[in-house]
Amino acid sequence: METDSTELRTGPASQRRRIMLRAALCGAALAVPLGAFAQRQPGAWRIGFLASGSSSTRVFDGFRQGMRELGHVEGRQFDIEWRFANGVYDRLPGLAAELLKSNVDVVVAATAPSVQAMHRATATIPIVMVAVPDPVGEGFATSLSRPGGNITGLSNIVVEVSSKHLELLGVAVPRLSRVAVLLNPLNPSDSLILEQIHGAAYGRGIKVLPVEASTAAQIEAGFGAMVRARSEAMIVAADSYFDVQRDQIAKLALANRLPAISSNREMTEAGGLMSYGQDLTEHYRRAATYVDKIVKGAKPGDLPIEQPTVLELVINRRTVAALGLTVARELALRADKLID
Repeated sequence: METDSTELRTGPASQRRRIMLRAALCGAALAVPLGAFAQRQPGAWRIGFLASGSSSTRVFDGFRQGMRELGHVEGRQFDIEWRFANGVYDRLPGLAAELLKSNVDVVVAATAPSVQAMHRATATIPIVMVAVPDPVGEGFATSLSRPGGNITGLSNIVVEVSSKHLELLGVAVPRLSRVAVLLNPLNPSDSLILEQIHGAAYGRGIKVLPVEASTAAQIEAGFGAMVRARSEAMIVAADSYFDVQRDQIAKLALANRLPAISSNREMTEAGGLMSYGQDLTEHYRRAATYVDKIVKGAKPGDLPIEQPTVLELVINRRTVAALGLTVARELALRADKLID
């Protein structure tokens, strides 16, 4: 607000006092609220994103979509600090430290290894986890309904659906008796998946061949082991490194005529036979609602952990034909999507 300096010099004393008071109040309004507003401004949000996998994984775009749907414009209301380990889990602690140095307000951590790295790095910065099989067992939360710490978000059920993978392979491959399971020994969740598959296979009289791999060379060697053991099909355990290597895995599965199932649709799009699991793009879209609540003042420990309720079965018809299989009517009716 501008004041007339002549009026200040010549007006009556009471008028001069009123004008000076208005000027002082205006100055206070400009000085105090601007600082407070800058702290509340959505543009101050700095969101860290730590993923065990690769930036080429399209499911992460779901998070951006979720933020847009909530009315937040990237570059205006928020910025994202992206960090990807590309399946090399040893890089995660260093990437977590980088995010802390960049003064992020909240971190979205994709999969259990990423959450573990952030959990070890900070007990104060809010962490929104995505795709963690057992948040309570991993020590990330006290309970699903009330996590209690600085971590909340979304769990997944890749362990539970692994027995369903065996069932679906049994429909696709009649008289299935030997199945290989591709595991990453660096991923603690994969041991739980193998345990689940063993339990389901025992009752069906199916022999299980665990094959461990954490490098491209080990994956290739693993397929040699599967063939030598006369495996008739394979289950790809949920793992970020396998997502990075999905093209290699799908190509080798097809070359060795091994029907492959995973929990990730992208593996099927790359040439795997089929996938059964939650829509991960939707999973990451839902993560945006947690970030939105947290930056608006909610405490992570008070936000219940969400579990998936919708699963999808996707079948690659081109791979069906290449393997000389026939899509059983039972599978065709149950499939949510048939892709080429």
